[in-house]
Order: sequence, then C-alpha cells, then structure tokens
Amino acid sequence: RGLRAILRQDPDVVMVGEIRDLETAQIGVQASLTGHLVMSTLHTNTASGAITRMEDMGVEPFLLSSSLLGVLSQRLVRTLCNTCKEGHTADEHECQLLGVPFESQPTIYRAVGCEECNFNGYRGRTGIHELLVVDETIREMIHNGKGEQSVEKYIRKRSPSIRQDGCSRVLAGKTTLEEVLRVTREEG
Repeated sequence: RGLRAILRQDPDVVMVGEIRDLETAQIGVQASLTGHLVMSTLHTNTASGAITRMEDMGVEPFLLSSSLLGVLSQRLVRTLCNTCKEGHTADEHECQLLGVPFESQPTIYRAVGCEECNFNGYRGRTGIHELLVVDETIREMIHNGKGEQSVEKYIRKRSPSIRQDGCSRVLAGKTTLEEVLRVTREEG
C-alpha cells in the first residue's frame, strides 16, 4: 500500500527496500513501465539470477524484458591488513582458481594478524561486483524464456563475473583468494 501511495506522487526515481513477493515485484515492474526509474534489492547469487528470481515470483517474462535495465550483484569481502599481510607466489591450483597462467607466477597475499588488525589479518571490507546491462539480446532472451544459464553464458562473453572481479582484487593484493571463494559460488 505504501509503494502505491508513493507512486501517486509521481516521483522520477523510486527506491524499494527489497522485492520479496509478487505484489511488490508487479508494482515495481508497472512503475518502471510507466517511466519511473525503480531501484531495489533482491537476494540472488548472480546478476542473471535476479531474472530467474523475478520469474519464479510470478513476473511475466514479457513484462520483465520490457522493464529491466540492469542488475548489479555485489558481495562484501574482508580487506587485508596492510601492516601484516604476507605475500607468496601463487601455486598451480591457486593460479587455476584465479584464471591466470601458472607461468606468470603472481604474488598473492595471506592474512597473518597483528595488533593493528586485532590479530585476524583483515581490516575493513570492500565490495566485489558484477554488472548485467540489459541489451536487446538479453531482452529477447528474457522475453523468449531462455534460462539463466543461457543469459549467464551470453554475459560472460561481455563482462566479468563477480568471482572474476574478486580474483582481480586478490591479484591487486586487496583481499585473499579464500575470501573470494567464501562469498562467491563456483562457476562453470
């Protein structure tokens, strides 16, 4: 009821705390179709998973394909303490997980712990992200009921996954491989 009341004020942008049910999803989609920019949160593992989640709630694919502009997936990872982080050359298995050739011998870091970080090896958090921009091909895929795997395969050719973004943070010395693996699902 609150969301409908807000829409009667004719805002340009509407923020919905979280889409949890079909009614909220339908109101958000209708608002989008009538010219409002709607932003919300939704619990999924990947950006493409948001499409499946909305369809599972009961949003019709033809409505979703007409109203969705993009999805940003994000996770928080702990950042390494700069005082005590310890570098080492990544082994073959770590290189495989990072998606880099073993021959490149990248230096990655592990959490150690010191007084500065309260002996846990980490200080603060940072986000890792994945952005799905809905183009005509994705719009068509949604409209025609193509599955999440098809959409995922298409977007992987165009932008990095959330795990790949996390791996770039590992290679930059910002976090550990263990942190990225902890908060992302296996790809493949």
